[in-house]
Amino acid sequence: MHSLAFLCARRLVSHHRSFRRALDFLPAELYPVLIQAAVVDGRRFVVRDLVGTWPFPVLSFHWVLDYRECHYDRPRRRRPIHLDDPKKSCMKAVILGIMAHLRRELEGPWRRTRRGHRFPPPPFQGFFSSPSEKRCRLRVVDMTSLQTEDEENRVPDTLSPWSITDALAKACIEVFKNHTAFLKRCSKQRKGSSGALAAPRSIQVEVLADLYVAGDTDLVCDALRIAAVSPLCLKCRHFHAENLSFAHTLDLVQSLDPAGIRRLDLCFNDLDLHDLCAVLVHVTRFTDLLSLKISYAEEEPETMATRAELQGLSALLGKLTWLKELNFTCCKLSGKLRHALSKVQVPLESLELPVCSLLPNDLAFLSQSIHAPALKKLDLNYLDFSEDFLQPLQDLLEEASASLLHLDLTECRLTDSRLEALLPVLCRCSRLRCLGLCGNPLSSTVLKTLLLETVILLDLRLVYYPYPMDCRRQNLPPPPSASHCLLWHDMDQEHFAVVKAELRRMLVDSGRADIVWTDKFLNYRAVDYFVV
Repeated sequence: MHSLAFLCARRLVSHHRSFRRALDFLPAELYPVLIQAAVVDGRRFVVRDLVGTWPFPVLSFHWVLDYRECHYDRPRRRRPIHLDDPKKSCMKAVILGIMAHLRRELEGPWRRTRRGHRFPPPPFQGFFSSPSEKRCRLRVVDMTSLQTEDEENRVPDTLSPWSITDALAKACIEVFKNHTAFLKRCSKQRKGSSGALAAPRSIQVEVLADLYVAGDTDLVCDALRIAAVSPLCLKCRHFHAENLSFAHTLDLVQSLDPAGIRRLDLCFNDLDLHDLCAVLVHVTRFTDLLSLKISYAEEEPETMATRAELQGLSALLGKLTWLKELNFTCCKLSGKLRHALSKVQVPLESLELPVCSLLPNDLAFLSQSIHAPALKKLDLNYLDFSEDFLQPLQDLLEEASASLLHLDLTECRLTDSRLEALLPVLCRCSRLRCLGLCGNPLSSTVLKTLLLETVILLDLRLVYYPYPMDCRRQNLPPPPSASHCLLWHDMDQEHFAVVKAELRRMLVDSGRADIVWTDKFLNYRAVDYFVV
């Protein structure tokens, strides 16, 4: 239920002209609720006016949109952002408001030439001539951690991470070009003026953002290179690059300001192991880096040079002394995990090894390493689970049982008997919050057993489970193998609905209705397991 202040704010921002007249008289304390109401109702011109006169040093767009961190005790569904979503136009309005504020602050004293003529206003200027301009104190705009639509299924021209990055980069470059041209005009006026003219003001607004780049990199590179001297300074906290060549990836990493980079995602770029090592040489400058996601294409067959490069990769990773999270995606580490982690001397809190073709001795190494007792998240997606993996995985989970919060065993060919063998050690993971088992050939019987056994885990909040094999339609040919999971189009929907209802009833009867058991893997956001 909305507060009375919020309802009044919605009424006030509903008429832009009336709001403009009232803007001079509004106390600073009303700005937060006014901008929230304006964003909710899609009042983009009001958003622009409020940002341009923001009376506080910091504006957090994350807070404005009311995007809270997802907790396990209240999973939030993803909400796609459509073409007509008001938040998209409000995002642009925020950027325009920042640009207008900078133009006024930088050019205010120089609006008149020595002959009394005004400079022609820029396209985004032409408003704000009231005393409320003087109280604008905006210096930092936080646009990090914005909820966006699913990156895998994004729709063009929507509020996607890529469109946010492009809009910010264009704004930074435009402000820089306009300000450079203005300084040149000022210089000419000062030389030709008989009176003393004050130097132009120097002011900078920092925009903190998570940047996503795919394909064309020139725009973002230019914005990052001019950040230190531009009035609109683009600063990156989380950086994601994909589908880039080695040269473009290297160019972007070199352009990033090392201060403040906390997460770096370099997966799915055209890099081999040698290229990746060349890029990581520059990544070692990022002293605040907490999370690193990498992948590389391995040459076949493996050579001695490849092994040497893998040891070089480990040495570079060892220089990232603040690293908490490491993700090797689609890296062929069969029997080589020891070499990849040998120089990493700081215990990792998260290790993600999806599609890495691991062998049992890789898990055995990990269970005996310094990382196992510190692990909060373990991702072994697409592990080709066999009987040989059972004991090493049990040992690994035993070592991590005191710290593990998130365990993902999606599509690991985990059968009923193997899951039952893992149940005792799973139940000793006393802090476990999230368990992922999608894509495994499990029956409804073993899923019910899992539910009853794990209700003792008081922190458990989210379980992803696969379509039960006994919900398979009767008229289908037998599956190719016992490890073949059930697909949605092969499922008896009525039977599955009965199973889902029974699982929900069992949760209620066990007094654990707070646990979400779901088969819809993409409907719940990934959760940060460590606070950054």
